[in-house]
Amino acid sequence: MQETGKETPQEIKGWNWGAFMFNWVWGIGNKTYLPLLNLIPLVNIVWIFVTGFKGNEWAWQKGDYKDVKTFKQVQATWNRAGLVQFAIYIIFIILYVLIFAGVFASYFNS
Repeated sequence: MQETGKETPQEIKGWNWGAFMFNWVWGIGNKTYLPLLNLIPLVNIVWIFVTGFKGNEWAWQKGDYKDVKTFKQVQATWNRAGLVQFAIYIIFIILYVLIFAGVFASYFNS
């Protein structure tokens, strides 16, 4: 897709929480613009996962990292932020379901 002639090292391939959760913002920050496709409704349902899986490769190819260690340090910040954001989303979804279930149950019990 975004070929620059740069070989992607095997050790950086894999899931990127930052690319998954912050998709188009992460893409702009890493000078890779395919994550902007996440702004298209319905396409984003699938493309968010593609961004999470391919994010590291795209960032490596577009970036000017001197070595894998530097790349991993930069992406570690994105990964931590994305994972925290994911955890917050899950907590809010659980709370929403519990509150809705409580309201629903109290409505039918009264």
